[in-house]
Amino acid sequence: MSQTNQRAYNFNAGPSALPLAVLEKAQQELVNFRGTGMSVMELSHRSPAFEEVHNAAINRLKALFAIPDNYEVLFLQGGASLQFSMIPMNFLPEGQQAGYVMTGSWSEKAYQEAELLGKPYEIASTKDNKYRNIPALDELQFNSTDAYVHVTSNNTIYGTQWSEFPDTGDVPLIADMSSDIMSRPVDVSKFGMIYAGAQKNLGPSGVTVVIIHKDLLEKAKSELPTMLKYSTHSKNNSLYNTPPTFGIYMLGEVLNWIEEKGGLEAVAKHNEEKAKLIYDAIDDSNGFYNGHATPDSRSLMNITFTLANEELEKKFLAEAKEAGFVGLNGHRSIGGCRASTYNAVPIEACQALRDFMLDFQQKNS
Repeated sequence: MSQTNQRAYNFNAGPSALPLAVLEKAQQELVNFRGTGMSVMELSHRSPAFEEVHNAAINRLKALFAIPDNYEVLFLQGGASLQFSMIPMNFLPEGQQAGYVMTGSWSEKAYQEAELLGKPYEIASTKDNKYRNIPALDELQFNSTDAYVHVTSNNTIYGTQWSEFPDTGDVPLIADMSSDIMSRPVDVSKFGMIYAGAQKNLGPSGVTVVIIHKDLLEKAKSELPTMLKYSTHSKNNSLYNTPPTFGIYMLGEVLNWIEEKGGLEAVAKHNEEKAKLIYDAIDDSNGFYNGHATPDSRSLMNITFTLANEELEKKFLAEAKEAGFVGLNGHRSIGGCRASTYNAVPIEACQALRDFMLDFQQKNS
């Protein structure tokens, strides 16, 4: 592929591919945003022009994700990693426990932060199986007195994804959806809180979306630093301090793109079609490629696989790079290969990867 004439086949895990149409619109508006004579990056976050961008993004997210009226939408900073700390800071009082379902590295990081601030415990873990699967719902035993239950909806490193979420009753269910938010419809009403870094399916890095039930907001501790209280951001429409204005603008444009694609039902169908191309290449390879995740737990966002040995993997990745594929290396912690097929990755890129995998197998079998 000629890099001068064509965009790369971008399978990066994050920051990841953005819709070309969104990038082109941002390019057109970059210097003079909608007649203001300024870039959106130069606008005051208190200006009517930016407030319109900000509120439109919130309203479009609420509409597309079918967020009920008793939830707040916040745009924060610090990524999901800061949420790992803010959640127990706000919602894990002394004398209570919080349950964590361990399905990968990001679950581990969230749990470790909670340990610094309170008493978390493991509801279930698939670590002994190298995080190849999501626990069965009937394996999840939590306490009715728990402050909350925490899950990671999609695991980028290991390539697993929850297909169905547990019913936690009166215990708030909190989900890190950083790597699959807006990739499919979700019943938001099952959750006390959903949070996600934007840099995989929603926009560039720098914005963190928090969707939080108003009842949970009321339970938060009050004696916390101002910036670490969810109530601070809720009361100020996420404008307490200067927000990442360009990131919010881009997030709004990505949401507009999802709307134009037909909404989450259409996006979900498209994602299934894309992932199937690559999973079929793995499953039909007679062991030349080996998927990491068990079939019942496979992610539609992060497809992880290995080849017979490290030498063959190095050759595969080197030749893929030469052919214009970007981001196919597995996470540094486990190696192997990974194709991240987020919303903005076009089906043509997945078809090209499938064809490359078939051709590589034929030449190296």
